[in-house]
Amino acid sequence: MSIRNPSPSLYNEDLAPAEERKWGAFSIFNVWTSDVHSLWGYYLAASLFLLCGSFVNFVIAIGIGSLVIFLLMSMVGNAGVRTGVPFPVLARASFGTFGANVPALVRAVVACFWYGAQTAAASGAIVALLIRNESLLAFHQNSHMLGHSTLELICYVIVWALQLLIIQRGMETVRKFQDWAGPAVWIMMLILAVYLVVKSGTFSFGSEIPRDVLIEKTKDAGVPGEPGSFAALAAVAATWITYFAALYLNFCDFSRYATSEKALRKGNLWGLPINLLAFCLVAGVTTTAAFTVYGEVLLHPEMISAKFESWFLALLAALTFAIATLGINVVANFVSPAFDFANVFPRQINFKRGGYIAALIALVLYPFAPWETGAAHFVNFIGSTMGPIFGVMMVDYYLIRKSQLNVEALYHENGEFRFQNGWHGNAFIAFAVGALFSSILPTFTSILPNWWGTYGWFFGVGIGGAIYFVLRVGARRNPAFAAR
Repeated sequence: MSIRNPSPSLYNEDLAPAEERKWGAFSIFNVWTSDVHSLWGYYLAASLFLLCGSFVNFVIAIGIGSLVIFLLMSMVGNAGVRTGVPFPVLARASFGTFGANVPALVRAVVACFWYGAQTAAASGAIVALLIRNESLLAFHQNSHMLGHSTLELICYVIVWALQLLIIQRGMETVRKFQDWAGPAVWIMMLILAVYLVVKSGTFSFGSEIPRDVLIEKTKDAGVPGEPGSFAALAAVAATWITYFAALYLNFCDFSRYATSEKALRKGNLWGLPINLLAFCLVAGVTTTAAFTVYGEVLLHPEMISAKFESWFLALLAALTFAIATLGINVVANFVSPAFDFANVFPRQINFKRGGYIAALIALVLYPFAPWETGAAHFVNFIGSTMGPIFGVMMVDYYLIRKSQLNVEALYHENGEFRFQNGWHGNAFIAFAVGALFSSILPTFTSILPNWWGTYGWFFGVGIGGAIYFVLRVGARRNPAFAAR
């Protein structure tokens, strides 16, 4: 739809409702293959596999978690299909035309951090391959710049630059890249699993890993109970669901381009519960077979491929893992801040410039490598605040507005979503209280039980959403408390 006389401070072509909708079920499916099939995604899946203690437990915990993910993504995805707007614009309906910049910047900060972390992971896979050569190994050990080896720095910059080539032509290029990268990663994952299963001479889901090894490897995971206990399985499902916290907010950045809700539902069904469970099972089989072959638990796939006797297979694995990690970076950590920064200054920043800002921040962060230090706790603290943001937005869209949204008013400075000079007080009260219980109290105090942090995102969604609903209903019944 075309917007009549939009406010310049709220509108540019990239933020406008999507007009070209070419993303079918296959493209939506590959959003998820790109998001999950990465070095970090594999590491998480393999780690959770150890916590489950058995194949049956793993299927139950990951299966339940993946179904919940499917339902939550369908909620925000349908909103994207129906309105055609990206996340920061959709947030205006609940947080106000200018207040929406706060949740947008929270999402952007988390994305910039992980953009650098994922780029480092992708370049690390290439470094692991290159140092198989004795000359490059000596160069890696003896030459250093900016707190890293010179070889690591060179690989990081190359991978960083390749990502800019992917997005410089917009979202349609992103779709084409995903449609190619997603299947390629699956093929490589299967090759890796088959290679190790054949080499180990057995096909198993964890029975070869002794229980004392499982306990030793999971003792610092921050999960109550031993592997396979109910507490551990609940924590596995919760962690798997929380892993997607960022995309619960901005999945509408992609679903807005879907051809229909039917295509979205089909792509989500295959890409989430089915694909997620299959991917996790492959990670479990690979981890078990690698333990049988090498006598140690290897949770990082590049560590496994580095042990391959075949240089060609190691090269294929390194390139595929690098491509996979580029895929998740584009999906989870590039598209979102590109729209988020554009939303703050739409007259000065478009999608491309917003993406360049995110990439530049990731480049500046590299010498400090905060993802290797305690700074990660700071970003996780900020990231946990995404729970109440999601709760507020979904309660507003589904319970308050009954899925009926005046899209045109989202682009008018003095329209329906002005609230209090562009800021919605009720939303920020709910956001603040939700963040208090989802991140502040669990992080900085010992008031709450130790297990609370594992479920912090859920508490944020529930508490933030409930408070927002009560305040909005109260405002409707008593105009004196209305935030308009």
